[in-house]
Amino acid sequence: MSSFDELRKIIKQNIEDKHLKIAMTHRSYHNEAKEQVEHNERYEFLGDAVLELVATEYLFVKYPSLQEGVLTSYRSALVKTESLAEEAKRLNLGKFILMSKGEDMSGGRTRLYILANTVESIIGAVYLSLGYDAAKVFITENILYKLDDIINNKKEVDSKTRLQEISQEENKVTPTYDLVRAYGPDHDKVFEMSVSLGDKVIATGSGKSKQEAEQNAAKEALKKWKKPSK
Repeated sequence: MSSFDELRKIIKQNIEDKHLKIAMTHRSYHNEAKEQVEHNERYEFLGDAVLELVATEYLFVKYPSLQEGVLTSYRSALVKTESLAEEAKRLNLGKFILMSKGEDMSGGRTRLYILANTVESIIGAVYLSLGYDAAKVFITENILYKLDDIINNKKEVDSKTRLQEISQEENKVTPTYDLVRAYGPDHDKVFEMSVSLGDKVIATGSGKSKQEAEQNAAKEALKKWKKPSK
């Protein structure tokens, strides 16, 4: 059994080899490979759009009485980087990603944004190879199933919002965010942001955008939060 056959069995989608190979090819492998290979960023772009449409349609039909703002928060919780990376880990997708030796040795197979992007690129490959209905089945089975847990545990409230609510309620202070540093090549830059309460930095976080890094910094701050004694 080839690695692609094994992957097809795991994701339960009979994607053509040409589409599956592109979906699983990280840019670093494209830059390193001697032969001409296409990396997965275009598939990721397509998959992101298909995922958003399927999730939006699902929420629109399932909750006919909810307002747009609530539906948007549910959708954001379903499709955010952490959520998609969680599914990538469950499916063991990191094992199948084609990447450069350097990226692999630096932990690329476990990086959240790479795993999340790979889920989106697979969705794009399913759509191109098998059509919208197949993509909808894949998304429903591997992403939308988490909605009840998100609602029951209020995971739709993002970390920045939650941190602001707690800090304003308990300390009467609004968190502020600052760029610590940005590193890496232009096509793969990583941002590190700090979050402070007043003059005190309480946590830092990294991400592929400043917004993602801010969310991760807020998440770390929430993990460390200690309610002051009265």
